[in-house]
Amino acid sequence: MKKLVTTFKVFAVLSVMALYSCQNENNEMNQQEAVQAKTTIDELKKEITPSSSQLIPEAVQLQLNESTKNLETYLKNDLQIVGVAVLGKISTQQGVELSKKLITDKDQFIASGNILDPSSVKMGKIGDLYHGEDLTIAQQGLKEAITGEVKAGTQVMEVTWNGKNGKFTTLCFYGDSGIIWDNIFGGLVMMDTRGNSETSDREASKVASTWYKQWWTANWLWGSKRGEAGYKITIYYSGSTVSNADVSDWGYISLGKAKSESKITKKTGAYGQCRYALGLCTPTGSLSFNSTNFSVSFSGLGSNIVSNGTKSLYP
Repeated sequence: MKKLVTTFKVFAVLSVMALYSCQNENNEMNQQEAVQAKTTIDELKKEITPSSSQLIPEAVQLQLNESTKNLETYLKNDLQIVGVAVLGKISTQQGVELSKKLITDKDQFIASGNILDPSSVKMGKIGDLYHGEDLTIAQQGLKEAITGEVKAGTQVMEVTWNGKNGKFTTLCFYGDSGIIWDNIFGGLVMMDTRGNSETSDREASKVASTWYKQWWTANWLWGSKRGEAGYKITIYYSGSTVSNADVSDWGYISLGKAKSESKITKKTGAYGQCRYALGLCTPTGSLSFNSTNFSVSFSGLGSNIVSNGTKSLYP
């Protein structure tokens, strides 16, 4: 019996030692992962041909200048560009793959929202802003957005920002014609949520028809158009009676996702009518169309604009 008790004690001690050893191994692995995450940018630098100059293309400098002005106008001191450091050109495919990993890494900073509506703007590390399925959608979206855009020969610089919670840096990929991707430049947009509209000049029309067009535009931080979604309804009439109606829709965005749907719900009689479902978003979110209630919805996190509605047009 004593031998059995002794054997049990020895087994218990060995179990504790094994558990302690596993914990140490896990801690060491976590420490190694942390070190690896910290040195990834250094690894990327090994796959970059260093630049002999800090000069950047004129087009990129213009985008930086205009972005600085717009951030100052709409976000004041909440977000500022405080410096850039040119690293060089990606020289290998390994550099391309490392770039993808860095852009989607949970410890990298990202921003989302419409700077024309400062309350919608969110900034922080990817892993702090996104969780669970949202994190998966965000990382996959970012990877898809830059695949084919970032390649060997793409130039890289580090941008230093000053935000509400202090300074941080992001990797900015660019070419001679402009910025290709940066998690802040690409995550934020400028959008007038009221949209734009236009109606045909009936007096100048040679046929008995008229149309109405409405659209929403997403711009890059530097002001140029990034994407648009809209619809156009046209009615054909004689006197005060509509004989037919048709509608068209469109949606597109650079490095993001778009959906657009429309249909005629009334084509003859006193007026013509259509339904429309439109959406634009940055890569970290997702759009879906529900044909049952004819609407587009947004899920996840990211800059987005969604518009669902009905439009009636009279002669």
